[in-house]
Amino acid sequence: MGSEEYGAEFWEDRYRSQTSVWSGRPNAQLVAEVADLRPGHALDVGAGEGADSCWLAEQGWRVTALDHAGTALRRGAEHAAQAGVADRIDWVRADVRNWDPGDRRFDLISAQFLHLRHAELRAMTTRLAGAVEPGGRLLLVQHDLRDGTHREHLADRFVPAAEIATWLPPGWTVEVDEVRPRTVTGPDGNPMTIHDAVFRARR
Repeated sequence: MGSEEYGAEFWEDRYRSQTSVWSGRPNAQLVAEVADLRPGHALDVGAGEGADSCWLAEQGWRVTALDHAGTALRRGAEHAAQAGVADRIDWVRADVRNWDPGDRRFDLISAQFLHLRHAELRAMTTRLAGAVEPGGRLLLVQHDLRDGTHREHLADRFVPAAEIATWLPPGWTVEVDEVRPRTVTGPDGNPMTIHDAVFRARR
């Protein structure tokens, strides 16, 4: 998700043009940070094809899965049905840049690798932080700034984890604020190291 070039039309076209865009596995940092938490109500921001939402539901969470690509949400719902967790996930088609949670409150808000510009991510974070229940968590995982050297066209979407803490109002406790290396397969088919900026805070 993101502005202009990463808007709803871009993602809808991408999902329609491919049988599967993502791996179907939950994001590694989500699993690492949430596995030991007591399940409650989670908001999966930018849910895509639903791998994170399905994993959360399998752990006992009630999930609101938010994305603006209808094709992705339909695939997510199909995966949830196959996994036997369809009754634990609500699929919501909306743009996170302006989605208002209203009076809904969550024990966990998770946003993994959103394609938002710096200002958009900050605005989203400050807006959704108010929807976290007292004692609940906000988990943001982004590509770290150091990886921007080989993705210059995405430089405005790389945010240091330490900066995210400055966006939250008083009353939050930062539990995780670090950069973690991760090995992936590069465009040339060889292993390469990338870095995840992981931020988790408790309200």
